[in-house]
Amino acid sequence: MIHKTAIIDTKSKISTNVKIGPYSVIGPHVEIGENTEIQSHVSITGRTKIGSNNKIYPFASVGNDPQDLKFKGEETRLEIGNNNKIREYVTINPGTKGGGGLTKVGNNCLFMVSAHIAHDCFVGDNVILANNVPLGGHAHVDDNVIIGGNSAVQQFTRVGKSAMIGGMCGVVRDVIPYGIALGNRSILQGLNLIGLRRKNISNKEIMNLSEAYKHIFKNENLTENLSNLSNEFRKNKLVSEVINFIEKDKKRPICTPFSK
Repeated sequence: MIHKTAIIDTKSKISTNVKIGPYSVIGPHVEIGENTEIQSHVSITGRTKIGSNNKIYPFASVGNDPQDLKFKGEETRLEIGNNNKIREYVTINPGTKGGGGLTKVGNNCLFMVSAHIAHDCFVGDNVILANNVPLGGHAHVDDNVIIGGNSAVQQFTRVGKSAMIGGMCGVVRDVIPYGIALGNRSILQGLNLIGLRRKNISNKEIMNLSEAYKHIFKNENLTENLSNLSNEFRKNKLVSEVINFIEKDKKRPICTPFSK
């Protein structure tokens, strides 16, 4: 059902069973998948592809120009997967030429009121951004991450798989997979044990990760601590994910228990 007051460009591609509410505006290069519901007063523009079974709430702005002074109107893209809930006043921008030209959102995410996903971000599956959470440009948020209300993620920052960020945090350093970060300038507080158990990770694997965590973060010298980590720890899949995350981009600062 498409409301008579909705403005839909004839060049857009709207799949079957899509609902579009009053006064929503759909641009010419937009694709919307089956069974997606777009409520009233939503703006979707740019080269934006939205999957199926999404629900977009009033006054969301999806696909409008990046908030980047270097952007000069290049043809860049925004891709959003399936089964996402995009709440009121959420803004999601496409990529920029300098950042690869693509902003990408996965499946089954919840973006609460006034969350912002900036240009060239990557957001995985099952991610929750609480109210007023902005992701700066080029931020990379892996699967199953939860970020608490009014926290801000600085540009280029990575947040690893199944990590949890508390409310009102400034996230300026990369947060390891399965980690918990809290504080005004986020400090690593430990592991997201509840999240691990909810994923049905065995107690043995969790204990192994916990022991490895103590060795990796026993002091500020991560390079030395990682080099001294025994091979037994490295055989654990969870530990291996943490190590690979830290070593993937050595130019990026890592959030640790010693962060200031």
